[in-house]
Amino acid sequence: MDTYRHLLAAIDFGPDNSQVLERATALARSNGAQLSLIHVVEFLHVDLANELVLPQDMELEAQLVTTARKKLAELAQGIDVKDPIGQWVEMGSTKQEILRVAEEQAIDLIVIGSHGRHGLSRLLGSTANAILHGAPCDVLSVRILESAQ
Repeated sequence: MDTYRHLLAAIDFGPDNSQVLERATALARSNGAQLSLIHVVEFLHVDLANELVLPQDMELEAQLVTTARKKLAELAQGIDVKDPIGQWVEMGSTKQEILRVAEEQAIDLIVIGSHGRHGLSRLLGSTANAILHGAPCDVLSVRILESAQ
């Protein structure tokens, strides 16, 4: 089996970031692989009945992207791996953007957190499940331990 050369860790800035980052960092180190981080800012829903909402939403989205870039850079600085850490902050559908970047960057492994939800959220699907079924590479779904938060 070939080793992984380029890992992509999907980060959502929730309290479970550390579990996903720890696993991705350990895998990058053990494989001598490059590690990249991605965060996706979802589009804000626009109320088309009120024209004044659009400019405010655009400013808010730009602020969210700027804040996400700063947070991702801070996370990357705290990770000790051999190569510089790639960083992507994208705007759009989380699933589509992660899959797009994974394909464009020839990612070998996507590392994403999974809460293992049950009931209605399980029936509707999750981001981790959508990525697992659409990814051009291996996917590691890190089970988020609620007690570790």
